[in-house]
Amino acid sequence: MHVSRICSDLVRIKSENPPGRTDGVIEYIQDFLAGIGVRSLVCGNGQGLENLVAQPAGTHMMLCGHVDVVPALADGWAKPPFSGTIEDGYVWGRGSTDMKGGCAAILSACKTLADNNEEIPATLVFVCDEETGGENGIRYLLSRNRILPCDCIIAEPTPVRHPSIGQKGLCRVSLEFAGVPAHGSLYPAVGVSAIMEAMSFLAYIKTLHDKDYPVDIHLQEIIAQSSGVLEQEFGITGISNVLKKLTFNPGVIRGGEKSNVVAQHCELDLEMRIPWGCSIADLLAGISAHAGTAAVTTDESFTPSVEDPRSPLVTITCAEVERVYGGTVFPIVQWAASDARHLRKCGFHVIEYGPGEISSLHAVNERTSIDSLEKAVMVYSGVMRRYARR
Repeated sequence: MHVSRICSDLVRIKSENPPGRTDGVIEYIQDFLAGIGVRSLVCGNGQGLENLVAQPAGTHMMLCGHVDVVPALADGWAKPPFSGTIEDGYVWGRGSTDMKGGCAAILSACKTLADNNEEIPATLVFVCDEETGGENGIRYLLSRNRILPCDCIIAEPTPVRHPSIGQKGLCRVSLEFAGVPAHGSLYPAVGVSAIMEAMSFLAYIKTLHDKDYPVDIHLQEIIAQSSGVLEQEFGITGISNVLKKLTFNPGVIRGGEKSNVVAQHCELDLEMRIPWGCSIADLLAGISAHAGTAAVTTDESFTPSVEDPRSPLVTITCAEVERVYGGTVFPIVQWAASDARHLRKCGFHVIEYGPGEISSLHAVNERTSIDSLEKAVMVYSGVMRRYARR
């Protein structure tokens, strides 16, 4: 079966997250693997949030993908979002790039080796909820020792000649501001607005984007190279600031009781992407100091991470990418988060490399080119063959 057909089949099995039900996709993958002689284990919460782990004998590495996708409304799509249409050199639909295309390429690469009676030297992992933080997915597997530290490629979409070896950190905090209610007509002479307290706090957060965080010369070079690649990929100027600076998003704010009452209560959910060189402990101390009387809760935090560009995982993958694509190949870092943060925290060596049209990720008319799928199969097959010889 051609990789484009596998991708199309996966797209047509809905697995939007939320709600995150993935049992249909996992059943397809388990049947596919069984068809090439690979046994697998399905595990999850028993209510549709299912993961799959396959560990052929003598595995030396891991290939990983998530099968959940972000929701899609039908409005504006040239092809229905769950049609899996194969047309004009693309597979169309939600998840074709993020990241059922990568999952399809993993499966097709394994079939390539199996058809040639070659060893599949990789643990295969397909998880259910990367899009909502991994509690029922990769973190579930890690907490139960279903997978153990090794070299890992996550099949997230990347620029074709540039595996991703690192991601910025992530910090999510919730704040509750308390005010003193009064008649709205008397504010600001009377009362304290919890909403305005939150606004004052956000003014401080905005200043953090202007700070510089020193890193060593080697990481500086990687960030500079990455900025050039990502600027070209997305057509965005000034991308270097996204990689070097702290970026923030006050994603949710809830507050106030009525338009003529000075707000007594305001809640703020804030997400920050943390650059290399920034201490999360110092960042949180500064937030507490500038939050006034607000209660501050840290919901989640992960330090920025990067894989050694000289490691076998990176050099082998780059060599295979160069074999398949030619041209100049080098690793980059990026600003987004993925399951890599959970794996690295547990001792895995992790990079991301996969097919897809990055500009369509999470967007209307998401699609992946058949050419990128075919070449990803070649890269994964080549990497596995090299690991089989190690």
